[in-house]
Amino acid sequence: MSLIKSISGIRGTIGGRPGEGLSPLDIVKFTAAYARFIKENTTRKTNVIVVGRDARLSGSMVSDLVTATLAGMGFDVVNIGLASTPTTEIAVVMEKACGGIILTASHNPMQWNALKLLNENGEFLNAEQGQKVLEYAADDDYTFATVENLGHVYKNDTYTRRHIEEVLNLKLVDTEAIRNADFTVAVDAVNSVGGVIIPQLLRALGVKNIIELNCEANGKFAHTPEPIPENLTQIADLMREGRADVGFVVDPDVDRLAIVMENGEMFVEEYTLVAVADYVLSHTPGATVSNLSSSRALRDVTVAHGCTYSAAAVGEVNVVAKMKETGAVIGGEGNGGVIYPEAHYGRDALVGVALFLTLLAKSGKKVSELKAGYPPYSIAKNKIELTPDINVDAILEAMKKKYASEKITDIDGVKIDFEDCWVHLRKSNTEPIIRIYAEASTMDKADALALDIKEVIAGLA
Repeated sequence: MSLIKSISGIRGTIGGRPGEGLSPLDIVKFTAAYARFIKENTTRKTNVIVVGRDARLSGSMVSDLVTATLAGMGFDVVNIGLASTPTTEIAVVMEKACGGIILTASHNPMQWNALKLLNENGEFLNAEQGQKVLEYAADDDYTFATVENLGHVYKNDTYTRRHIEEVLNLKLVDTEAIRNADFTVAVDAVNSVGGVIIPQLLRALGVKNIIELNCEANGKFAHTPEPIPENLTQIADLMREGRADVGFVVDPDVDRLAIVMENGEMFVEEYTLVAVADYVLSHTPGATVSNLSSSRALRDVTVAHGCTYSAAAVGEVNVVAKMKETGAVIGGEGNGGVIYPEAHYGRDALVGVALFLTLLAKSGKKVSELKAGYPPYSIAKNKIELTPDINVDAILEAMKKKYASEKITDIDGVKIDFEDCWVHLRKSNTEPIIRIYAEASTMDKADALALDIKEVIAGLA
């Protein structure tokens, strides 16, 4: 059993002893700690917290515990049921709520679940705020409401529709162009909430021909849910048969978007943001932001538009902070996460789908032809499993010294920028691993760079 308590929330496998797996006691403890934090820090007068969940098998049980605990802490709860992460974020804003909790373990397998914590702006808590919640939970430092001050739970199933309406109203989304293009679109939603919301969005955009794969929101994931090439063989095979113009794949909570080209090859997750940013910048020039582990291609496209690119530490909250600081018009993460402030400050696969289809329709090109127009990079994503005897901080410090002659960025682990490639080393917030991302002009070169770095680390450990 696994339980990971971090500033970004609590994540674990369902069951086990308290403190070892994500048990009901852990869910109640962490929810109560979050409720205390919100009570002390919100500026809202509504006393409302929004709760949404993906379609995991444990979702209903976890939702019952979370909503009851929030009511027990004196909050009224708007339970929006099956909903994507960005839908829940939007609901917090529309409800003028004090905060929100999203029940999803994102790309983790179905035995996992998690509580992701939002502030009153529908954005994730920052590191300092998350740390305070952890402290309250560790000390059991919260007080439940008396009987006359208990909260109430209200159900509201309108937010999927309202989220879609928000996307349709974006100025750069052209439903007429999409409708006239008469696309056939394949969708793989891994049997989670994306199977509900993505087909609805496509129909609202004017797509008449939709091929649905794994779109039954029953939580029985048809394949490993992370939308990376090795997990997407089913939709890739369908595309190779020439049955669709484009394929979209989302993770269980629909904040990441992967695209499959008409020839069955991956557009590559990194290029979801690159393509959408290219379209946005062509109409609204401005700054862009991605995290340190994302492709240089966004920087290159941004510069080509005469605009400025900035890098942020890994994590949506860090990217959002840098976007606000720089006034970015588009940003996100190389894992297929598109953040478009015109919609809201959160990764949103719906926004990605709508903007990409508009770009595709207006370009008159095939998806593979679009991809060929972007700077060619390949990222090798490796990891080192952590053991108790590995001193991550010492390793990172040693790497900084060894490569001191190169450009070093240490706001999040250590990133080493060489002239024609880069490598980024950081400890994961959600898994007991060191992530090693390396990018070069070809996958062979990226793999070789990652292997060299792993050998150097092995010599230091």
